[in-house]
Parts: sequence; structure tokens; C-alpha cells
Amino acid sequence: MSSKFNKELKELVRDQVISSEISDKISLYYDEKQAAKPNRLFTIFGVFGALLVGSGIILMLAHNWDDFSRMTKTMLAFIPLLIGQCVVGFSILKNKSGTWKEASGTFLFFAIGASISLVSQIYNISGDLGSFLRTWIILCLPLIYLLRSHAVALLIVLSSAYYATEVGWSYRNRSTPWLYAGFILAIIPHYWLLIKHKLLSNTTTIFSWVIPASITVGLAAFVKGNEELGFVMYMTLFGIFYNIGRLPVFKELRTLRNGYLILGSLGTIILLMIFTFRWPWGEMYDTTMYASQEFYTSLFLGVIAIAILVFTVVKKGIRSINLFQVSFIVFWGLFFLLSGMITLPMILTNVLVFILGILAIKIGAARFNFGILNYGFLIVSILITCRFFDTDMSFVIRGLLFVIVGIGFFMANYIMLKRQQKIKHTKNILK
Repeated sequence: MSSKFNKELKELVRDQVISSEISDKISLYYDEKQAAKPNRLFTIFGVFGALLVGSGIILMLAHNWDDFSRMTKTMLAFIPLLIGQCVVGFSILKNKSGTWKEASGTFLFFAIGASISLVSQIYNISGDLGSFLRTWIILCLPLIYLLRSHAVALLIVLSSAYYATEVGWSYRNRSTPWLYAGFILAIIPHYWLLIKHKLLSNTTTIFSWVIPASITVGLAAFVKGNEELGFVMYMTLFGIFYNIGRLPVFKELRTLRNGYLILGSLGTIILLMIFTFRWPWGEMYDTTMYASQEFYTSLFLGVIAIAILVFTVVKKGIRSINLFQVSFIVFWGLFFLLSGMITLPMILTNVLVFILGILAIKIGAARFNFGILNYGFLIVSILITCRFFDTDMSFVIRGLLFVIVGIGFFMANYIMLKRQQKIKHTKNILK
């Protein structure tokens, strides 16, 4: 407990606000609470220490590896695994601190990978990187729930994305990494407990960025023969992200902590910005795409997105829904109903992006959020810049548009800053 807090307690006792017994109880309570709280810095160093120890053991073995017999190599291959299992077992049986569990789980995670690769090398067991990653991830998944380890969960999320790209884009066999979806689903219960009990923690924030980023990378492996439907898949995925970010459970989060909201919004705008040009619409129409894997994947993602949207409507009402949340539905309509055309869907997409930019400006102004306000102006500015290169407008009109947007940037920020200062001044007077 801080010296400042102790001083305030003494002042309260001196002024007879509380008794000395109550002061002692308060002091004892906060001391016990502080002792029970894990040291974040110590946990981080513990995890890095486990990584360094594991790397050092592997390097020492590798230095003299060719001089060992096959039996010796086999025994040495299992030593890191046995050490890791013993440390993890000790951490569980003795109910050690979170730092112990994070460090031991991280060590065992890499020990499992090292043992698999060494045994495969010793006995020349054939296989590719995808099968190696799959086996490694499956063996490590139970560690998340045995140790309640955030580090292991994070490593598995990252490894799963690597597995998806390796299997989906391997030059030998470009198969669909369906197990990737299973790996992500296996992480969800652990992540949900974090959201439920530690929503505002840095660990939850990291997962709220890493999980959607991993899914964004992994989804590319599910795009095979119909690349044009990949745009639909990603637009729907970003719709899912944005709608997840708008769920009531994330209401208390600051915008920068809400990875779903930011990635969903940015992804939606980037994809729509691509379709504000003429050339994508000229290559979209293909009657065979309705019987493809990509089409059924898009439908599956669409069902999830609509289910989350309906849940939000039930919880918060229809008036809480904004255009960003239904942009994927609008894009579906443009893509599947107007794909045989070029000019009309292109114009409508430009209108949609412009309205989204204005909506972001309106939201930013209403919340006194300079980030969202300028994000909206940035959308409009990029849209105007894109039209600068593919339209026949005169340079005077183009220049005027940039001047108008620039003045809007300045005036909106200036007005909102003045309003914010006025509100603060009023609050200070009322105090």
C-alpha cells in the first residue's frame, strides 16, 4: 500500500472520521489484496526467461548433435519435454502463482515442438510443416485450461494462423485448413472468461486484437478457385467484427482497446474503397461461383453476422444500429444483384462510402471523440483522392473539393475543441 494512502488513513483517524481499528482493518485488507495480485512485470520476465532457457538447451544440444548416437539423440529429444512436464505438474499440484504457470506453460509449449521435430529428424519421419504444426497445436491445447495460461493461448492463436496459411497456400498441396476453425473455437472459452472477469485488463485487449487479426489472416486460406467471392467473405467477416465490437459486453471499452470495432471498420472501408473504382465490377460476374466452397463459406459467415446483428437489435433496439453494422448486407445486394453491371454498383458504392464517412464524422462529434471525427474526414478525403485519378473533373473542381474538405477538417476540430473547453469550464464553475 502506498505511503500516500497510509497518510490519508492517519488523517482520517486523527480527525476521528474512522477508528484506529477500522484503519488497521483497511490497511490489512489492501495489503492482502496487493499480495494476491500477480506482478505483471515478473510474469512477463518469467515467460521470456522460459523462452531463453528453452532456446539455450536446444542450442547446446545442437552444437554437438552429430556426435551423439541415435539412442542418445532420442533420450536428449525427450529431456526438454520431461522437464517441462515436471515443472507444469509441480505448478498445478502446488497451485503456484500465475507467473509460475505462465512460464512453465510457455516452456512446455516449445518443448513439445522441439521434441516432435527432433524425433522426426532422428528417425527420418516424413511429413510437412502443416502436419507438424497441427500435431503441435493439438498437443498443447489442453495446457490452456490446465494452467489457465494466457501466454500459451496467445501462442496457439498465432500458431493456428501460421498453420492456416501454410496448409492453405502450400505449393505442394493447397488444401482447406478446416482444423483452423476448431483451434480458434477451442480458444473461445478461455477468452470469454477473460472478457467476463478481466474486460479492462491489458491481456484481454491483446486477445481482442490478436484473435480477429489471426482470423483475418487465416480466412485467406479458405479462398481457392473463386477469388471474387473472397471479397464477399472478407466483407462479411469485417461485418462480424464490427458487430461484435458493438455488443453490450464491450460497451465499457475505449475505442483503442476494441480491436473488433477498429479492424471491422477499417476492413469495411478498405474493401468498399476498392469497389469505388470501375475495374473490380467488370470482373465479378461468374455463374459457377454459386456452387463453390467460397459461396457456402460466405453464407455461413453471413448467418453469423446477421445473428449477431439481430442479437444487438433485441438488446439495444433498432435505433442503435448504424450503417457500418449493415454495410456487409448492402455489399451483398450490390455484389449479387448488380454484378452484371459496372457503372450503377460503382456509383452506389461511392455513395455508400461517402455516407459512412459522414456518419463517422457525426459519431465523433456526438461523442467528442477527435479520433473518430478525423477518421470520418479521412474517409471522405481518400474517396475524393480516388476520384481525382479516375474521373474527368477539371482541376478547379478537384481543388475546390480538397479545399472544402480541408476547411471542414479544421472547423470541425476547432468547434468541437471549443465546445469541450466550454463544458469543462462550466463543470469547474459548478464545483
